[in-house]
Amino acid sequence: MSLARDPRELLATASELLDGVHERFVAGVGAPSAVHKGADDFATAVDLELEKRLAVELLERTGIPVHGEEFGGPDVAEGTVWVLDPIDGTFNYSAGLPTAGTLLALLDDGVPVIGLTWLPLVGRRYAALEGGPLLESGRPVPRLTRTTLAASIVGLGALNVDSRGRIPGRYRLEVLTELSRFSSRIRMHGSTGVDLAFTAAGILGGAVVFGHNAWDNAAGVALVRAAGGVVTDLAGEPWTVDSGSVLAAAPGVHEEILDILGSLGDPRTRP
Repeated sequence: MSLARDPRELLATASELLDGVHERFVAGVGAPSAVHKGADDFATAVDLELEKRLAVELLERTGIPVHGEEFGGPDVAEGTVWVLDPIDGTFNYSAGLPTAGTLLALLDDGVPVIGLTWLPLVGRRYAALEGGPLLESGRPVPRLTRTTLAASIVGLGALNVDSRGRIPGRYRLEVLTELSRFSSRIRMHGSTGVDLAFTAAGILGGAVVFGHNAWDNAAGVALVRAAGGVVTDLAGEPWTVDSGSVLAAAPGVHEEILDILGSLGDPRTRP
């Protein structure tokens, strides 16, 4: 770690700033779309407001610039930079579902060294420094122990069978089908931050993330690693900020899911 400041101090400052937007986050639940970002994506006015506010406050208090989902920022793979998703699970947030939160990670040359996932609507605050332990509302959480897929709940990313792109919908459906042969407890929360934080906390045994954006993945990766979990991409390669997917799980579960994914082959070969 090459940070110029004590990471414990940075974590404390970041936690304070996320606490500071708690009331605005909760008050804004149900906010409609304000910016259309794609066929199945949008941002609310609260997304924009919170990102602007936190980006300014983080830079003023820590001297470290911010790369946010809505307004961008410095290269996330070089130097020291905060990566922020002001509202992860925007569809949920806009609809009034409580599975939404704010994700913040500090990257040092692309490596997550601090991770924070604040879930105000369910009253959970997860944070960690590189090396652990995982903290929930400031209290250490026991490290993950070895378990099995059959005994686990697994979080699964977005599924649209007709979608195309890097990881086609047909492949995602195959992942769901094969996972369900070993675990009947597959959950789709609509929030990468929730899936990864709950994996770190041992609520989920694992999470399969089809997305690649740093603002979605970096905070949760930091949490799972700090908790003693295993994090790779879906091919089993070590996760980096440039990875196209995430497989995060408790020891034992990760190996089982990776075996299942391996049996399905490379998703890029799908028509």
